[in-house]
Amino acid sequence: MNIEQLIIDIEQLPPEAQRQIESFIAFIKTRYPLATKTKLSEEEFVGMWSNPPQIQDSTQWVQNTQESEWSKGDE
Repeated sequence: MNIEQLIIDIEQLPPEAQRQIESFIAFIKTRYPLATKTKLSEEEFVGMWSNPPQIQDSTQWVQNTQESEWSKGDE
Protein backbone atom coordinates (compact mmCIF):
# COMPACT_ATOMS: atom_id res chain seq x y z
CA MET A 1 0.00 0.00 0.00
CA ASN A 2 1.41 3.38 -0.94
CA ILE A 3 1.12 6.59 1.07
CA GLU A 4 -1.37 8.22 -1.28
CA GLN A 5 -3.77 5.28 -1.06
CA LEU A 6 -3.38 5.14 2.70
CA ILE A 7 -4.33 8.82 2.99
CA ILE A 8 -7.37 8.30 0.75
CA ASP A 9 -8.47 5.32 2.84
CA ILE A 10 -8.11 7.26 6.10
CA GLU A 11 -10.01 10.24 4.71
CA GLN A 12 -12.92 7.95 3.80
CA LEU A 13 -13.29 6.72 7.37
CA PRO A 14 -15.68 8.34 9.85
CA PRO A 15 -14.17 10.93 12.24
CA GLU A 16 -14.10 8.53 15.20
CA ALA A 17 -12.11 5.97 13.20
CA GLN A 18 -9.71 8.73 12.09
CA ARG A 19 -9.16 9.68 15.76
CA GLN A 20 -8.44 6.02 16.56
CA ILE A 21 -5.85 5.91 13.79
CA GLU A 22 -4.30 9.12 15.12
CA SER A 23 -4.10 7.60 18.62
CA PHE A 24 -2.63 4.39 17.26
CA ILE A 25 0.06 6.30 15.35
CA ALA A 26 0.96 8.21 18.54
CA PHE A 27 1.24 4.88 20.37
CA ILE A 28 3.41 3.33 17.65
CA LYS A 29 5.72 6.36 17.71
CA THR A 30 6.38 5.72 21.42
CA ARG A 31 7.39 2.15 20.60
CA TYR A 32 9.87 3.23 17.94
CA PRO A 33 11.39 6.47 19.26
CA LEU A 34 14.50 6.30 17.08
CA ALA A 35 12.38 6.48 13.96
CA THR A 36 10.97 9.85 15.03
CA LYS A 37 14.11 11.53 16.41
CA THR A 38 15.59 14.48 14.60
CA LYS A 39 19.26 14.76 13.79
CA LEU A 40 21.36 16.29 16.53
CA SER A 41 22.37 19.07 14.16
CA GLU A 42 18.69 20.02 13.80
CA GLU A 43 18.05 20.33 17.55
CA GLU A 44 17.21 23.83 18.76
CA PHE A 45 20.02 24.03 21.30
CA VAL A 46 22.81 23.39 18.78
CA GLY A 47 24.82 26.54 18.28
CA MET A 48 23.36 28.47 21.19
CA TRP A 49 26.87 29.10 22.52
CA SER A 50 28.50 29.67 19.14
CA ASN A 51 29.19 33.36 19.64
CA PRO A 52 27.80 34.73 22.91
CA PRO A 53 28.53 38.45 23.28
CA GLN A 54 29.38 38.23 26.99
CA ILE A 55 32.50 36.17 26.30
CA GLN A 56 34.05 37.85 23.27
CA ASP A 57 37.23 38.05 25.33
CA SER A 58 37.14 34.68 27.07
CA THR A 59 40.15 35.40 29.29
CA GLN A 60 38.57 38.58 30.62
CA TRP A 61 35.24 36.80 31.08
CA VAL A 62 36.90 34.07 33.19
CA GLN A 63 38.72 36.66 35.30
CA ASN A 64 35.54 38.66 35.87
CA THR A 65 33.56 35.53 36.74
CA GLN A 66 36.21 34.34 39.18
CA GLU A 67 36.43 37.73 40.87
CA SER A 68 32.67 37.93 41.13
CA GLU A 69 32.25 34.42 42.55
CA TRP A 70 35.25 34.57 44.88
CA SER A 71 34.20 37.93 46.31
CA LYS A 72 30.84 36.46 47.39
CA GLY A 73 32.63 34.57 50.16
CA ASP A 74 33.97 37.84 51.60
CA GLU A 75 30.49 39.25 52.27
